[in-house]
Amino acid sequence: MTVAARARIERGIVGRLREAPDGRPRREQLPAALRETLIEERLVVPAGELRLLERWLDDRLFGLGELAPLLRDERVTEVMVNGLRGVWVERNGRLEETGIRFADADEIMVIIERLVAPLGRRIDLASPLVDARLPDGSRVHAVIPPISLVGPVLTIRRFAAQPLGPDDLVRNGTLSREAMDYLVRAVVRRRSILVSGGTSSGKTTTLNALAFAVGENERIVTIEDAAELRLPQPNVVALETRTASVEGTGAIDVRALLRAALRMRPDRIVVGEVRGGEALDMLQAMNTGHRGSLTTAHANSAGHALMRIETMALMGGIDLPLEAIREQIRRGIEVVVHQERDTSGARRITEIAELSAERGDPYVLTRTGP
Repeated sequence: MTVAARARIERGIVGRLREAPDGRPRREQLPAALRETLIEERLVVPAGELRLLERWLDDRLFGLGELAPLLRDERVTEVMVNGLRGVWVERNGRLEETGIRFADADEIMVIIERLVAPLGRRIDLASPLVDARLPDGSRVHAVIPPISLVGPVLTIRRFAAQPLGPDDLVRNGTLSREAMDYLVRAVVRRRSILVSGGTSSGKTTTLNALAFAVGENERIVTIEDAAELRLPQPNVVALETRTASVEGTGAIDVRALLRAALRMRPDRIVVGEVRGGEALDMLQAMNTGHRGSLTTAHANSAGHALMRIETMALMGGIDLPLEAIREQIRRGIEVVVHQERDTSGARRITEIAELSAERGDPYVLTRTGP
């Protein structure tokens, strides 16, 4: 079917859907509207092509348009719309440019609105940035002008239908069986672990897999900006931060959730990622009876991760000397796991190191793997 014929069919269907009794077109009205439009246009479409045409129209009128086929591809883990400059995807761990191009910014804005409106979020000139989580756990981040200089930018990060466990990471080549056995024993023995790495290096996936080793009789509280962790244990409380309302009130950050978690009688606290002053609260939790807690941080190596924790703890707003913070780190964090993504797109753990409680320059790290 030609592009012109599809355009005529779409216009005809839109006209019919607008005639809905309550003025609100519904997805279930599409098949009847399509049949009537084909009769009016005197078009005969084979059954197989008709199903494809109906899906295409459903995506265009009610779904995510040109992005819908990408999100149906299980190999695609991330979709990135760079305004009118094109659409990129991460497929099998590698970035690829697609042939999709949007004709105007309004098309992208319609898709963004369809994503965030059901979540009770808004994006407009007053709030040109939104970060949200879809019901399936996928993360959505959108930025529009005037913040973005290339038009509306949309990023959708998808997650596997089933979270990966320790055995899955071994099969994927993320680390060896010996290294995973060591980390599982560390979790079981309630050793506090910091997972570090760059963006999209697989930190959260590894954190989730390690948390599988926590006993089912333990109470776990997870804290995240956007809930991504999915743990199999029965006694799990998942907490998620909240951004400020349009009036600028009601924001709840990781630090507030950490303080709340301490009142929930947790055996373990799992923080999806520390980015700022909450690092100090996390260290205090690790040093006050919550051994075996887990968290992640952006860093370039295991040693660099500890330096970053230092810097973030100093952002906590409490006037502590640097040596006091370093002592908290030495006594709180016991194992550092560093992960990287190589040029082929594969995620691999490149360092596993134990942190000594003894004073060093400034830390004593003993590499144990992978």
